[in-house]
Amino acid sequence: MNNGRGQADAFAGLHPAVNLTFFILAVGITMFVINPVFQIISAVSAVIYYHLIRRESAGKFSLICILPLSVLTAVLNPLFSHEGATILTYLPGGNPVTLESLIYGIGAGLMMAAVVSWFACLTAVFTSDKFVYLFGRLIPGLSLILSMALRFIPLFIKRLRDIGEAQKCIRGDSESDLWDRIKNGVKLLSALISWSLENAIDTADSMNSRGYGLKGRTAFSIYHFDTRDSVMLIWILFAAAMTVAGVYRGAAYWRYYPTVKGAVQDTGAIVTELLFLVLCMTPVMIDLYEDRRIRAMLKRNITE
Repeated sequence: MNNGRGQADAFAGLHPAVNLTFFILAVGITMFVINPVFQIISAVSAVIYYHLIRRESAGKFSLICILPLSVLTAVLNPLFSHEGATILTYLPGGNPVTLESLIYGIGAGLMMAAVVSWFACLTAVFTSDKFVYLFGRLIPGLSLILSMALRFIPLFIKRLRDIGEAQKCIRGDSESDLWDRIKNGVKLLSALISWSLENAIDTADSMNSRGYGLKGRTAFSIYHFDTRDSVMLIWILFAAAMTVAGVYRGAAYWRYYPTVKGAVQDTGAIVTELLFLVLCMTPVMIDLYEDRRIRAMLKRNITE
């Protein structure tokens, strides 16, 4: 699924302002609306979208990061929080384990899983050049630092792999014991830090020589706010505004203590949940629509 802006993800091909607006609203509603239905919608949508854009590594990310985080939060909360009216059992120290604290832990785990997944999607979609494009003129120094930080971890891992392979070619299979492995690891880390520091200095000198941050400096950009971006931004803002309005009217009311109680699932609550579902699934729907459109176009070209 490639689009005119060189992105493999159709949603990532939208204007950076549209991308950033969506993630801010999705994460914001997930964090501030304490309702398990909303948290489930957000977590499932984020995981599905991450699987679309990171097909190869998505399974590892879900098993290594999301699932343990959710389970750990759900298990630990009843051990430290003893609020709630429904006592399930007692710990060896005499503190009660309550149903409400267990449900709260599950809800908190879902929220953390959703937020982590959305930020993982943000890292894949909102690249460093988009950040510099949006904030380079407003906060040039900070935007440069943050853009470098966004690409630091993947670049760090790649360099670590390259140095490790180079050292294996030099020394062969000479790691006979633990002490040799420690010494080789220290050498690898030293080379990695030196390489990273030298690259940071080169980057700073390069940006300084190009006049980055100077008043009146112009820059080339491939991003243009077109009609498609306007339509998507209006839709995202509309869906988020209607969701927030429903939450404000009490459609997403939920409490955990002293007993679990939520809003009645009437028409208003269902419509609010559906609006939030469609909002969170917007990137997925855009990608699937674009994929279907390209497949139909290719099929038509083949038949012709």
